[in-house]
Amino acid sequence: MHRKVTEVLANEAEAAGSVALVLAALFLISGAVIAEQPSDLRTPPPPPAPHLNGPKVYGVRPGHPFSYRIPCTGRRPIVFQARHLPASLKLDAATGIISGTAPAKRGPYTVELSAASSLGRDRRILKIVVGDTIGLTPQMGWNDWYSYYARISDQDVRTAAAAMISSGMADFGYQFVDIDDCWARKPNSNDPEVGGEPRDRNGNILPNARFPDMAALTAYIHSLGLKAGIYSSPGPLTCAHYEGSYQHEAQDARQFAAWGFDLLKYDWCSYGHIAKDKSLPELEKPYILMGGLLKDLPRDVVLNMCQYGMGEVWNWGRSVGGNSWRTTGDLGLERGDSLPGFYRIGFANATHSADAGPGGWNDPDYILIGTVGNAREENAPGKPTPLTHEEQYSYMSMWSLMAAPLFFSGQMDHLDAFTLNVLCNSEVIDVDQDALGKQATIVRKTDDEFVLEKPLEDGSVALGLFNLTTEPRQMTADWTQLQLCGSQKVRDVWRQRDLGVFKQSFSSTVPPHGVIMVRITAAR
Repeated sequence: MHRKVTEVLANEAEAAGSVALVLAALFLISGAVIAEQPSDLRTPPPPPAPHLNGPKVYGVRPGHPFSYRIPCTGRRPIVFQARHLPASLKLDAATGIISGTAPAKRGPYTVELSAASSLGRDRRILKIVVGDTIGLTPQMGWNDWYSYYARISDQDVRTAAAAMISSGMADFGYQFVDIDDCWARKPNSNDPEVGGEPRDRNGNILPNARFPDMAALTAYIHSLGLKAGIYSSPGPLTCAHYEGSYQHEAQDARQFAAWGFDLLKYDWCSYGHIAKDKSLPELEKPYILMGGLLKDLPRDVVLNMCQYGMGEVWNWGRSVGGNSWRTTGDLGLERGDSLPGFYRIGFANATHSADAGPGGWNDPDYILIGTVGNAREENAPGKPTPLTHEEQYSYMSMWSLMAAPLFFSGQMDHLDAFTLNVLCNSEVIDVDQDALGKQATIVRKTDDEFVLEKPLEDGSVALGLFNLTTEPRQMTADWTQLQLCGSQKVRDVWRQRDLGVFKQSFSSTVPPHGVIMVRITAAR
């Protein structure tokens, strides 16, 4: 009976585009009944009427290919419109995918998006900025590393892309589907699936047997309105000892673009054996080279620099062409103490708020929740995250306040209702994607409390009150400390409800290792 009901729900979910129906199907598939869903879900289900999500600003270079899937929740079918769309772009009214070629003329193009169904209509402004800067808001998507490691295949990536649509994640703005290490060939390997000559007679890099047709894979991802990411190293080998890009940088950049990739994760790895020393010029050198090559390509390719914060990369990552740069080591290898490892990574990343902004973002690594692998035992099957529910909400809150790239790295084919509840809150994501592009600053950091404040484009402020203790804690934000004047309206963004008007301060009891995340707006 469960299987039959599951099939019905899954079919309805696919047809209707309803996150609520998807969640119901997921719970039945896992063997649970809907009544057994976690009782502490904070994010309310999206309404059945259309609701437009996603960034309000989007950067593209002149004359480059353009593809953007309008994020929108609500029961399908939905009819999309885009008023004042540049003539070189077209909208598929049924899918909400805008495609074509970016205008040759630089400047902002203000487009009014609308989504309508029998249940209602919603409107939203999207400013398309044609110029030299891409990545005007932090990238959002999925990366395979902490799910598949060296086992990644073409089919795994296709499954993840399909799940990004069917789960509803794409309706909240997730769009990149990124292949990490282990797609290329592994020199000197006897494994027929990954071995073989790493390059053809002309020096072009070759994928291993698990990826029979890279262009077909990116074409599939693009057909869903999503974007594709790939991985390489400036050294001769990647971290997992597969073929890197050393001395083939220009060829590889052209190949990645020809295959249709939209993002390159460029991982330091074996370049440490090439660099003369750890001086700043040597740290910058490989990224200056690849950054320049990517900018000259006939398509936009986001450069995700992965070199673990060496040389204080947040000070120079943007100038060498980076659109994001890792500020720390791998989160999956970070050991916890009294707090899980993501707190230590977050605390470190939060100190670099002055260096993030439109076009370049501090990257504290991926969101490791749901069913996720063990970076210390890569061949082990994925397991449910050991993080408590409160810690998962804190994790997502911290990353969103820090304007971090939001890349989930759990298994897309094992999504559950709680994981989607954490990943898919439109008001939390709006904080991360805010067009002003400011990273939150630290208001207070003690052994017991961590408070972050992020200014937003409309003049409001997003605030995170993090309880670092194992007991409930009363926490207070004072308006004078936040440089706010007069009465302020406070809204709980996780529960998406107004809490009232407060004259001088806001106080709340925060659960152990939990967070209260609010948006504060001057009362009128």
